[in-house]
Amino acid sequence: MFTIDAHLDLSMNALEWNRDLTRSVEEINSREKGLTDKPDRENAIVSLPALRKGNIGLVVATQIARYVAPDNSLPGWNSPAQAWAQTQGQLAWYQAMVEQGEMAQIRNLQELNAHIALWENGGDQAKKPVGFILSLEGADSIVNLDYLEKAYESGLRALGPAHYGPGRYAHGTDASAPLNENGKALLRKMDELGIILDATHLCDLAFWEALEIFKGHVWASHNNCRALVDHNRQFSDEMIKALIDRGAVIGGAMDAWMLSPGWERGKSTPKERNVTLNTVLDHLDHICQIAGNANHIGIGSDLDGAFGKEQAPHDLNSIADLNKVPDLLRLRGYSDQDVAKVMHGNWLNFFNKTWS
Repeated sequence: MFTIDAHLDLSMNALEWNRDLTRSVEEINSREKGLTDKPDRENAIVSLPALRKGNIGLVVATQIARYVAPDNSLPGWNSPAQAWAQTQGQLAWYQAMVEQGEMAQIRNLQELNAHIALWENGGDQAKKPVGFILSLEGADSIVNLDYLEKAYESGLRALGPAHYGPGRYAHGTDASAPLNENGKALLRKMDELGIILDATHLCDLAFWEALEIFKGHVWASHNNCRALVDHNRQFSDEMIKALIDRGAVIGGAMDAWMLSPGWERGKSTPKERNVTLNTVLDHLDHICQIAGNANHIGIGSDLDGAFGKEQAPHDLNSIADLNKVPDLLRLRGYSDQDVAKVMHGNWLNFFNKTWS
C-alpha cells in the first residue's frame, strides 16, 4: 500500500553520518563496518531503495541544525549563521537528489497530485523518485525572519520551532519556558507564509502558547503518548485532544525509548523489551480512542534519527518493513478504509486542506 512517512532526517544522515542513501541499507551498513564514531554504525534502516521497496513514495524530510549557547552541553553550532549554513548544505543535498532523479520536491497541491499519480500509475517502482516535503526541525537556524522567507522560497513547508533543550525561539524536550517574543513573531510569520506548525518537541508551556497564537494548520510529525510512556517528549491526553480539535494528524514515532517505560539508553534492547511495530500501534490506537475515529493518525517514523536498528522495533529490519503495518492494523479490527487513512490518507487529506 502506498505509504507516507512524515518524519525522516535524510539529509542529516547523508551529510553528518556520511551515508550514501542512494545505496541499499546493506551496502550502507557494510561501508560502516568497524566505525565507532556514532552509536548506530552498521545499524542503518533507511535508504532510498528501501523506501521504494516499502512503497513509501512520499516523506516529510528534514533540515536540522541546533544553535548552542556557551552554557548548553548539547551538540550543535556556535552561532545561528553556522546553523543556517548547515541547513543550506542539507538543502543542497536534497537538490542534488532531485537533479539525479532520486527524489522529487513537493511544494504545492499541483506537484503533490502529479507525484501521487506517478506512483499510482504502475511502472517500475524502483525507478520512481521518492517525493519529499521539506520541514525544519528546530528553528535555531532561522537567523531572523527574513531567513524564514528565504527558506519558504526554497520550499520549506513545515517547521517545528523547538527540538531538544533551550532554543532561540522555543524550548523543547527536557526544557521548559514560555515562548519568547521572537518565538511569537516566528509563529505569526509562519501564519503569513502558510507554513505548517509542527508541534513535536515543544515543551508544554510553549505548546499551549503556540496553539493560542498560531492560527494556521498544525500537525505533530513524530510524537507518541505520555499516558503510555510518561515523559515530557510525549503528548498528554489533553494535548492530543487539543491537536485533534485543530484537525491535526499525529505521526507515530518508532524510537524505542519512546515506546518502552524506563528504557535505559545503551543497555535496553528492543528484543528484550519486546518493542515491536505493534507497540507503535498501541500509541496510535490510544489517539484513536481519544478522537473516536482513525482520522488523526499516521506514520512519522523518525527511523535513523540518530538511532538505528539497535533502538527500533525489533520486527523491523529496514524501513521497507513498514509494509507490515496494514495487516497489523487489520488484526486489531481496523477497516480497510481506516488502514488506508493511516498509511497515507490522513496526511493527504491534511495537505489538501492546507494547500487548497
